[in-house]
Amino acid sequence: MRDISRKFNTLRTAKAMAILLLKPSTLKTIREGKVPKGDPLEVARVAAIQAAKETSRIIPYCHPVPVDFVGVNYNLLDDRIEVMVEVKALYRTGVEMEALTAVSVAALTLYDMLKMLDDSMEIAGVRLVEKKGGKSDFRETLDFIPMAAVLVMSDSIAQGAAEDRSGKIIRERLEGEGFRIDSYKIIADDREEIKKSLFEFADRRQLDLVVTTGGTGLGPRDVTPEATREVIEREISAIGEAARAFGLERTPLSMLSRGTAGVRGKTLIINLPGSTKAVAECLDAIFPAVFHALKMIRGGGHGA
Repeated sequence: MRDISRKFNTLRTAKAMAILLLKPSTLKTIREGKVPKGDPLEVARVAAIQAAKETSRIIPYCHPVPVDFVGVNYNLLDDRIEVMVEVKALYRTGVEMEALTAVSVAALTLYDMLKMLDDSMEIAGVRLVEKKGGKSDFRETLDFIPMAAVLVMSDSIAQGAAEDRSGKIIRERLEGEGFRIDSYKIIADDREEIKKSLFEFADRRQLDLVVTTGGTGLGPRDVTPEATREVIEREISAIGEAARAFGLERTPLSMLSRGTAGVRGKTLIINLPGSTKAVAECLDAIFPAVFHALKMIRGGGHGA
């Protein structure tokens, strides 16, 4: 089973369709309510709902998904029934398999209830019509190559007594997301030095993104949020809140991180913690929303 623990919850939707070919006379019997076993459409509707909820018990590699909605609709034509199923869930993984399983079971249930009337029936096809809500749906294409800086705050690393690992994680992630790294800098936990570096990246180099790591905790030398607030012109508090909320689902220590984020000029500045694990989790939390932020900073609208 694939590890989805690093994903975040979004509204996931999927629509699937199945087609059952049958005789016009069989459709007439359905419309007149004369099927011996009862109303096949309603029984198939219940079967589809149950199948969507039980998909992980049927398909081995499917994750158990807390399904929030299953809708089943029919289109009765001259020689076929089109079965359409929509599934919704607030979860980390998609629900296309739930929709496909549900529509397949609905078609099979119709077949079972009508087989005594029609031995020519055929399930002509099962297909996914639409799926939405995955991370790629929120990734926006930029019409420019974003320039970024990674700023590491640590007395021990600056003195050569420790090796930077969190900054390297940020750099690799940004490069993987298509950023060009303009600067990778290590400094001590010094408030004025932090401000000086941020001013340089935002005012002189006019970079699109600056990601800092370190100095967001409760130690006496942890001053990164304070320095950042003296530099930014507009705070985006929800970025830090989202990162902490994402982390809290994995460790209670996330509540102790005080990182903030904001904009100076056209530069987005984001504070991340110093721990490698926390950095990786925070990056998962803030991407791909960062792309939309960069687009808006340059005057783009909200429409994706």
